Amino acid sequence: MFGVALSIKPDHFYQLRYQKKALATGLFSQYVLLPALTIALIIIWSPPQGIALGMILVAACPGGNVSNFFSLIARGNVALSVTLTAITSVSAFLITPLSFLFWSSLPGLRDNFNAIEINFVELFVTLSAILFLPLVLGMVCAHYYPAFSEKISKPIRIISSMILVSFVLIAFWNNIGVFIERISSVFWIVLIHNGLGLFGGYYFSKLLRNTESVSRSVAIETAIQNSGLGLILIFTFFGGNGDMALVAAWWAIWHLISGFTFAYLIQRKPITP
Repeated sequence: MFGVALSIKPDHFYQLRYQKKALATGLFSQYVLLPALTIALIIIWSPPQGIALGMILVAACPGGNVSNFFSLIARGNVALSVTLTAITSVSAFLITPLSFLFWSSLPGLRDNFNAIEINFVELFVTLSAILFLPLVLGMVCAHYYPAFSEKISKPIRIISSMILVSFVLIAFWNNIGVFIERISSVFWIVLIHNGLGLFGGYYFSKLLRNTESVSRSVAIETAIQNSGLGLILIFTFFGGNGDMALVAAWWAIWHLISGFTFAYLIQRKPITP
């Protein structure tokens, strides 16, 4: 998160003045549309408790940083993508636990939520430590020491990416038996869940008459979630719940495939107002 913050500039937030509608669309799609679609899918599919909670947690996570790369490939609004990623990352220490608490406590889901006890004060403090604090430090470093930040930015991103990939691989290896045994139970639901985020975000933005480039970035930001953070939270606060981890782990793999495929295919479509 410190490495991410090195590339977040105050200008990314100043763009709120010029792209209010696009930013409002992206944030609503991320914070409301995706969780609402998640709840609808849970009601229709009726998955086991752990899978349902894993889906809600993934939907509550901030956007993943690879979304900016996919927006570039898709010929989307990259500045909007970066701004949305910055906003959701900075606010995740507060929004993620509140969003999970709210959506998992809706009628019909409350029993599932109550079956797993969570200390939300501890969750808030932990997210502040691993998200908010390093983001603030990174932005301060980038502002006051731009040359130094530019020099260390790439190495830190490489190292942090290696750490994240290693964490996912270790978590996967330690639960490979569960993954092989249960992958069939989450394979299609994660594909549909991710697809709903991708196409739901795209057509929701089109419905609001945003430009094609904005709609592409909104779609990608909605569907590309920081599922690595989801895995960390699952192993920290949910006792490594196998079903929840399975959802987050498969999402982490699939959203890379779906995001790249979407970006590669839609880039061929002409950009129209």
